[in-house]
This record gives sequence, C-alpha cells and structure tokens, in this order.
Amino acid sequence: LSQKKAEQRVVMGAGGLVELERPRVIKDGPFEEIDLSPRVEMAPVEEPKPVVEVPTEGFELIEEPKQPAIQPAVQPAQQPATPAVESEGLVVVVREPKEEEAAKQVSELYDPTKDLLNYKKPPFALLEDYQSDSEVSEDEIFENKCKIEDTLKTFGIPIQKIKATVGPTVTLYEIVQAQGVKIAKIQGLEQDIAQSLKASGIRIIAPIPGKGTIGIEVPNRNKRIVSMYSAIRSKRFHETKAELPVVIGRTIQNENYVFDLAKMPHLLVAGSTGTGKSVGLNAIITSLLYRKHPSELKLVMIDPKMVEFSLYGKLERHFLAKMESEDKVIITDPMKAVYTLNSLCTEMENRLELLSKAGTRNIVEYNQKFTARRLNPEKGHRFLPYIVVIIDEFSDLIMTAGKEVESPIIRIAQLARAVGIHMIIATQRPSTNVITGIIKANFPARIAFRVQSMIDSRTILDCPGANQLIGRGDMLISQGGEMVRVQCAFVDTPEVEDICRNISEQQSYPNAFLLPEYVAEESEIGGGANFDAKDRDSLFEEAARIIVSSQQASTSSLQRRYSIGYNRAGRLMDQLEAAGIVGPAMGGKPREVLIGDIMQLENKLDLMK
Repeated sequence: LSQKKAEQRVVMGAGGLVELERPRVIKDGPFEEIDLSPRVEMAPVEEPKPVVEVPTEGFELIEEPKQPAIQPAVQPAQQPATPAVESEGLVVVVREPKEEEAAKQVSELYDPTKDLLNYKKPPFALLEDYQSDSEVSEDEIFENKCKIEDTLKTFGIPIQKIKATVGPTVTLYEIVQAQGVKIAKIQGLEQDIAQSLKASGIRIIAPIPGKGTIGIEVPNRNKRIVSMYSAIRSKRFHETKAELPVVIGRTIQNENYVFDLAKMPHLLVAGSTGTGKSVGLNAIITSLLYRKHPSELKLVMIDPKMVEFSLYGKLERHFLAKMESEDKVIITDPMKAVYTLNSLCTEMENRLELLSKAGTRNIVEYNQKFTARRLNPEKGHRFLPYIVVIIDEFSDLIMTAGKEVESPIIRIAQLARAVGIHMIIATQRPSTNVITGIIKANFPARIAFRVQSMIDSRTILDCPGANQLIGRGDMLISQGGEMVRVQCAFVDTPEVEDICRNISEQQSYPNAFLLPEYVAEESEIGGGANFDAKDRDSLFEEAARIIVSSQQASTSSLQRRYSIGYNRAGRLMDQLEAAGIVGPAMGGKPREVLIGDIMQLENKLDLMK
C-alpha cells in the first residue's frame, strides 16, 4: 500500500510530470526520476534545450536563468538535503515600448510648418510705438465728479458713492444712487449730464453687469493713441491658447482686449465712413499674421473698393487663397466674388466629408488625428488650414449681386464653423436691407464703430449705444450677450507695407492656396436658354459694339460702363450669348468674343432685325 502511495507522488517538472519515489531510475528519456530514500542520491541528468520558433517582430527573446527544481514541501529531519535539480527553458517576454522609443514616435509627428522651415514671423520692430504725453489730470476727474453730482442733485437724485476709472479715450464714472431711486430716472438725464459736462458722446450703462452700479462714460479732453505695437507685445496676446487669436485694442480698464475668432465664429463690422472701420480690419489681419504660420492660415479677401486690401497682394504665396482661374488674388469684381464664395461652399463640403470619414466633429480634432499620422493621405486626407474670408463694403456687393452673393454667405455662416472657415463682413451702411435678419442670426459677434442714428445702432447691435461713440477707433464689441467698449489699436499704412514686405521676402509656397473651381450654370445668371432673343435690352446693340471693339466681355464691365445692376447686366450678357456674339461663361475667366470686327457685327445685327 505504501509503495502504491509512493508511486502516486508526482510533481510538475520542466518537461512534464515527474515522479518523486520509485525503486528504480530510468536513464533514457527527457525525465529524471529521483529516489527520495536516504540511502540513494541521484545525480541530475541534463536534458536538451527545446527549440521553439516564434516570430521575433515586436517581442524580445531572453533566456531564463537556471532555477532549482521544485522540492518536497516537507522533508524528514534525519534526511540530508536533496541536491538542486536545474532545468533550462525558453521564455517569451513582451515588454512595453521604452521611453526612448516613445519619444522617437512623438518626434515623428507630422509638422505642417516644415514645408516652410525657414519662415519667421514678422518682428515687433516693424510696428510703430506711438507714445502719448497726454494724461487725464486729477483736476479733470474731480471737476467731472462734481458736475455729475450737482446735475443729479438738481433733479432730486442723491448719490452715495462715485468712482472713476480712466481709459485711453473715455473715463468711466461708477455711481451708487440712494435707496429708492429708480435707474430709469437716471437714464433719462443723459442729455442733461452731457450739457453740464459740455461733452459729446456721453453713454450711460445702467446697471453695469456684475457690479450693481450705474456707469457714466465721459470722453477725455486729451485722448491717447493705442498703438498696435503695445497690443501685439502684450502678455495676454502671447499667452492665449486661442486658435485664431486677435488683439484689437484696449478697454476702459487699460487691458488689452483679446478674442478668439474661431469661437465667435463669424464677425459683423459696421460703422460710418471715417470712424476707424478699415483700421479695425487691418488690426485683425495684423494680429493673425503675427500669430499664425502660413501653413495654418489662409485669407480670402474681397474688396469692391479695390484700394483697401491691395497692400496684402504681396502675401499671395504665403497667406492668400484663390481659384486657379483667377488672375488677381484680391477679388474686386462682384461677379468673381460670387464665384469665389460658391467655391468656398464647395471647399466646405469637401472638408465636411473628410471630417465624416475621419470620425471627428471639428477641424481641431481632425488635424490632431492627421498630425498623429492616424489618417491616410492616400485616401484624400490632408492637413486643413483655417480659412478667413474678409469682405469689405458688403453693401456694394448686395446692391450689385443681390441674392447671388447673399446665398453662399449664409450657407458658409451656417455650416462652415466646424471645418475652420470663418467670415468677417464689414459695411458702412448698417441698414436692414443690407444686414438682413438671417445674416444677423448667423453672425452673433458684432463690432460697431460710430453710426449716425439710433436705428443703425439697433440694426447692428440690437440696442442703442453706437450712435453715442466719439469716432476715431472708439467701438463697441458685442459677444455672447456682453457689451464692451474698446479703443481700437492704430496700425498705419506704412506699418502694413513693412509687414507684407517682410513676409513676401521669406521662403514661400510655389503659388497661392488653390480653392476648388466653380463654373456657374446658365440658369444662375439671367435665365440662360429660357430667354427670348427677340426681346432685347435697349442697350443690346451698343453693348455689342463696345464688346466687339474691345474684344473683352464681362458682366462687371457692363455694370461699370452703364451704371446698371448685376441682374440686368447678367441678362444683357445672356442675350449677347444667345445671339452668338460672346461665348458661354467660363468660371472666373472673361467670356470669349465670337465676332472679329465691327463690319461682321453690323451684318449680324441687320439680319436680326
């Protein structure tokens, strides 16, 4: 019985089960049997090392050091120690990537700025630091405090406390009225306070959000200039983590006002002529040029006045975008503006499709995936730069192109935020037929310079206040339901020229960023084939003679020559096409003139009568 129990005592060895007690030893085979009696000691028998073929890619093969064989848990006290039994084997160990390998992977992330490795952002020295010696004196502040108190006491409004905050162009006087005095009563005294202070542009904020006081803004006698140099060098501008940071000026508290254009996401700018609207646009563009690399930002500039953005033409191969068929990178033709906006709609649709394939919700997530090399360029994926569309004199585009230009703008404003396309629209006529309700609904952020009437202020800001500004860069910024008064930073034309020259002389791309081509359908302009050729416009023959004489045909040239609207010029061009005088539309390119000389044209006109 004891022998039967002994035969059942086995343990697991390197090659399988090993019996611990038997009266004999098997010398052949891969196992070693050990007799545990005190009279017999067995020497270890080496077994051949097994050969295991495993794939070595991604693994590290190491040999396990020799280990003693498993011995019985309990041994009799009188028995000598059993010699250790050693066995060898092959162990496959999977280790985590080393820190050096992880750092190497991070260093191999895609960097879009390497295409222009030698590009450097413009230096601060290109901007002028305008120093102003004029300061608001304590006597002026004390005098204004006394006049405000006397005026309110005259109308039976006692004041408990008054405090002054001096800004670059205006000083904010915060007052706390006595108990029981209604705010509306103080608001009604705006004109009386302005009369006693002998100042224009008095603005009452009742109450100031978050403070529980009433604010009276009074213009300073000596106004200071806020330079773009100080704004660009500010700590707040350089430490912001915004995607499209813009520093546009300084608040009443003398703090630089910085906002993120990507979160706005579109901006509406309005103001009368000469109030600083063009300077404000230049400040926005300058901020973007100082913070973004050409691979991260592209600009589309539409300038019907043909003079505001002409300085930026030197940036064509760095920051500007256009259609391949366009000759000029700064768009001045209303018809070409319509084509470019429709081209941006196509670019927007292409980007939305890329985001859908990548499983991302916005351009930030998409570019993070692309730079981490998680998206395959062979499947159409690419790094997406931000595109900022800047339109000056929007009212002129609406007058000449009407719905043709409004429709793509509304589409871009509604859908393009997620794909990094943002719009800035400026106009000097903030009337309801220019800034329509659907445009206002999609442009929640507004900047208002001085306007002439309260109605214009309500059109742009939905509240009065812009009609009480003092001009020369004084503006109100409405964002997220908050209204802030800011003095716009001043950047002069020579400064813009120096910045553009500095950038244009650096390493650049071969050409401008190309937008998808857009070819207008015949039905989009004037009706095309649906029109009756016999029902000709009164200018038909005269326009035909001018086109044949100059051998140039475009809708915009007819608009300028005859001072007619875009729709009539489009119908006239369709009639000339139906008569065989000009060829079909070819995107942004001029139409081909099919008649070679005046004599041939006169013969054709005689046959049409």
